Amino acid sequence: MSRGDPRVPHSALLQCCTCTSVRWQEESMRYGQGDFQYELIDEWAKVPQGWSFIDVGGIGIDTEDNVYVLNRSESPVKVFTPDGEPLRGWGTSFFGRAHGCRIAPDGSVFCTDDGNHVVAKFTPQGDLLLQFGERGKPSNTGYIRTWEVWQSTSTIVRGGPPFNRPTGVTVNTDGDIFVSDGYGNSRVHRFGSGGELKASWGEPGGEPGRFRLPHDIVLDSRGRLIVADRENSRLQLFDQEGNLLEIWHDVIRPTGLFVDTAGYVYVSELCLRVSVFDPDGHLVTRWGNPSPVRDDALFLGPHAVAVDSRGNVYVGEVSRTYAGTDKGARTIQKFARIR
Repeated sequence: MSRGDPRVPHSALLQCCTCTSVRWQEESMRYGQGDFQYELIDEWAKVPQGWSFIDVGGIGIDTEDNVYVLNRSESPVKVFTPDGEPLRGWGTSFFGRAHGCRIAPDGSVFCTDDGNHVVAKFTPQGDLLLQFGERGKPSNTGYIRTWEVWQSTSTIVRGGPPFNRPTGVTVNTDGDIFVSDGYGNSRVHRFGSGGELKASWGEPGGEPGRFRLPHDIVLDSRGRLIVADRENSRLQLFDQEGNLLEIWHDVIRPTGLFVDTAGYVYVSELCLRVSVFDPDGHLVTRWGNPSPVRDDALFLGPHAVAVDSRGNVYVGEVSRTYAGTDKGARTIQKFARIR
């Protein structure tokens, strides 16, 4: 079984991601290398004792560096200051299964709900502005949900219309909305600002331009769309019309994407690490678990990543779903950039 095989079992992934490319300095608790070094801020989120996010699907950062944590608790959107102080929470009873989050250029909050097959736009205070997709009605792609993701995605026989378990969302400066769709589909959709469908592209498979679980999507500093093609273990880059530009392969089961103001691309990977690439796709740093021992694990299921204006990195996990472990407040971790 190859190292890049998405069917590698969890125990093997614990080992593969402790390779020499992962920097670990236990004595100082620093992660990364060169100009990209970080210190873990333990128990960053100040939540009541015993309270848990359960799983973190997505993370958004607004212009004031407030952190929007899309999670699977009874309060699906929890908003925190940069210091981890809670500001507000909302979204109760809206989500079937909260998955992806992105703050748009106008400050609105976009979330995907792969349980109800919809994408929604909210105000920062949680007022619903727009919802598109037929709630509770997935498109017909042949998808059959099973306990094993690879087996499920293999049942997809055709790319379908929106949505079948949408995953990620991003918005350009004109207000156009791009959605990766997702667990039960194999497409990217482009919508106008009012939710009208403009275009779709992608089919199931491993060939260039095809997808096997497009898990997140983001616009980079050059206006390119980057798609985390999770079960193909690659990032595919497109122009906004859907034309394939290039493919980056130095990832293993990428889950979350974020691009900072300097154009660096941050990737959370389900193989228990975070990687940072320059705008040309060159790896600048990555960090992950210090050893294959579960009790020493820094990560158990990285699913989302976001970066604030000071370069601090936030990583959210689906540790309960992926590893059967509830990390409580530590389901999201903050890595403060050292300057």
